[in-house]
Amino acid sequence: REIVAGLGRVAEEFRSGAFAFQASDEDIHTAVERRLGELIGPVAGKLHTGRSRNDQVATDVRLYLLEQAAALGEALREAQEAIVSAAEARLDVLMPGYTHLQPAQPVRFSHWLLSFFWMLQRDRERLQDLARRAALCPLGAGALAGNAYGVDREALAEALGFRGPTENSMDSVSDRDAVLDILSWGAILGLHLSRLAEDLIIWSSAEFGFVRLDERYTTGSSIMPQKRNPDSLELVRGKTGRLVGNLTRLLVTAKGLPSTYDKDLQEDKEPLFDTLDTVADLLPIVAGVIRTLTARPEPMRAALDDAMLATDLADYLVKRGVPFREAHGLVGRAVRAAEEAGVGLRALPLERYRQISPTFGDDLYGTLDLEASVEARDVTGGPARSAVEAQLQRAKDALSG
Repeated sequence: REIVAGLGRVAEEFRSGAFAFQASDEDIHTAVERRLGELIGPVAGKLHTGRSRNDQVATDVRLYLLEQAAALGEALREAQEAIVSAAEARLDVLMPGYTHLQPAQPVRFSHWLLSFFWMLQRDRERLQDLARRAALCPLGAGALAGNAYGVDREALAEALGFRGPTENSMDSVSDRDAVLDILSWGAILGLHLSRLAEDLIIWSSAEFGFVRLDERYTTGSSIMPQKRNPDSLELVRGKTGRLVGNLTRLLVTAKGLPSTYDKDLQEDKEPLFDTLDTVADLLPIVAGVIRTLTARPEPMRAALDDAMLATDLADYLVKRGVPFREAHGLVGRAVRAAEEAGVGLRALPLERYRQISPTFGDDLYGTLDLEASVEARDVTGGPARSAVEAQLQRAKDALSG
């Protein structure tokens, strides 16, 4: 009872900023024990019974990680909610879809937005998975061989909110998988956020003009008054290198350590804290960018052209019995003919199509329609309006789950 009361007073000193470290304090553990002795006397020497700094640090790291994971999960959810709202508000905006950054096929802007929802959904699920693995309590493992006092590790785990104790005392004090898990999670999340930032940086440029970023997420140039630089998104993209570096740093540190605890593991804290702080900064920025983003349908529509309907023309031939690989070649010849004539596929005369293949009929022009192209892809995960509406509902279900 004296120890518990004394620790309460020590905790209050930390909260108020009154706690004073001394040069003789070896670390946080000895500092607390020293101050406890000043407050309650020799009984403070019993504090460390059945414990080691090794199992205490491993436990503290997991407690901190679990607390932060819960907060980051909510931040992820808020970013996903921003994506769903933006996609729902722009359901009928068409834009070019790209592969290799080359115009490919027409899609919905909302469909593009939702592609990032599912990336973040996987990130949220990964966060939940790693939190479940981290929710085992190392306390009671001692320095490496457990303790001789009959400490009830199950009771300790329950009191601290864990789902149970760790299974092996030697593994318990050296295991940093939970830290590696969250550093890996942060690197993958950063990759997803960086890809989103890259798209928006390109599409907000004058050459594309597909979107306009809100002024609060852009900055001007020091010498060019007209500039609206997407600095917030460039920083999101840039911070990904930091997140990947944090993971690499600890992997290299941990790769050759002998059993069990080694002081090298002290190097887990800086990358852990930095990754958690960095992600906590990035997620609200991304959510804010999406919430305030202005989509510009006219430039998107202007960037759509007949060449993006080449696949639809191949599909037309397939539906007339032509094997797809042959249809692909025939349409390739039609595309070349249109390029040589300086016209789009819709303006290429029927006679020219029939010279390429008699399978082409005068109904081919009905397939060369941007709206029809998008609506033809009415499959799960496709860009047709009904498919995107169904996808939106699944996204909302995922958020409520």
